[in-house]
Amino acid sequence: MRDSGIRGSMGAKKILLLSVPAGAGHTRVAEAIRAYAAGQDELEVTHLDATAFATARLRTAYTSLYLYLVRRAPGLWARLYRLTNQARPDGALHRLRRRVERHESRALVAKIASIQPDIVVCTHFLPAELLSHEIAAGRLACALWVQVTDFDLHRMWLHPHVTGYFAPNEEVAFHMRAQGIPAQAVHVSGIPTMPAFACLPDRVACARALGLDPARMTFLLMGGGAGLGGLSGVAQALLALPGDFQLIVLAGKNTEELAALRRLAAAHPGRLSPQGYSDRVERLMACADLVITKPGGATSAECLALGLPMIVHAPIPGQEECNANFLLEQGVALQAHALDTLAYRIRHLIDHPEQLEAMRTRARFLGRPHAGLRVLETVLRQHESEDARI
Repeated sequence: MRDSGIRGSMGAKKILLLSVPAGAGHTRVAEAIRAYAAGQDELEVTHLDATAFATARLRTAYTSLYLYLVRRAPGLWARLYRLTNQARPDGALHRLRRRVERHESRALVAKIASIQPDIVVCTHFLPAELLSHEIAAGRLACALWVQVTDFDLHRMWLHPHVTGYFAPNEEVAFHMRAQGIPAQAVHVSGIPTMPAFACLPDRVACARALGLDPARMTFLLMGGGAGLGGLSGVAQALLALPGDFQLIVLAGKNTEELAALRRLAAAHPGRLSPQGYSDRVERLMACADLVITKPGGATSAECLALGLPMIVHAPIPGQEECNANFLLEQGVALQAHALDTLAYRIRHLIDHPEQLEAMRTRARFLGRPHAGLRVLETVLRQHESEDARI
């Protein structure tokens, strides 16, 4: 359970952030909003993992089962994503699902009632739907906001009795309005990123801290091996390419890959910087001219916030495929379906630096590095306006 709070003075506004650890993105977005509230004495902010208060069955369905499907049965997940998006909200499928979820989440509802928040911001549709029902039943009285965390709109994000929505871009906002959400309830905020992404760290200092040459073209490889192979194998293939470039590889908590990367770095002195888990990813990105990554919503938003072009690979069917399509359409990314395609893309960008620069310019234009601050300011301004009318 995540229960990180910023305690304010007596009578402080209570803001509750609710996420679900179905992948890391929903949690990171909620934490980004929380970070912007840090140090404000008039606010009391709590971030909870909604599934920590659900039954084991529901936790499994929304975390373990979800992760299993996207990794081992992506075709099945793609069909489920489409089915739930296309099914009528009042149809039998969704009525049954909602009935089960409410039964399995009674402890969460009780926890929220005990907090008595003034404002709730959900970065996942599950708690948003549960609280929409509680508000309709008259058991909860608070402002309910929803932050969409991908560059796509699935129907399950939209519910009655929601004060307002934060859309990642104008297209998602258009779809919200087309599905009946009042225009004044739709705010184009972007996807919140941590405050550190609002100011690009110094490239020279960050590169030298990693033992890299800040003047040399640098690629950052991050995000899982699905589709391209293990990180060390991808790094080895890239280092065999012609061209004067260096490589940062983020292995996260995969100690086996990190050890293999360190052995590879010893064979390529000055060209490869292996990194384990880091909570300062913005410093790695500051060194890079390009990021090779899966197109998760939060990761893509972080790259755009720093004006970084991408090569995307192995998108999860559904939301990440839509993210990839958005990034490709906007000219900030290329896509690699296999290792040889990745090698071709890298060689092409090395030979055509003007294309890389054009992608970088477009990424800077699309980036919304202050999205978290805008979300916080919007919910507080709306709350103060409601207070003034009472």
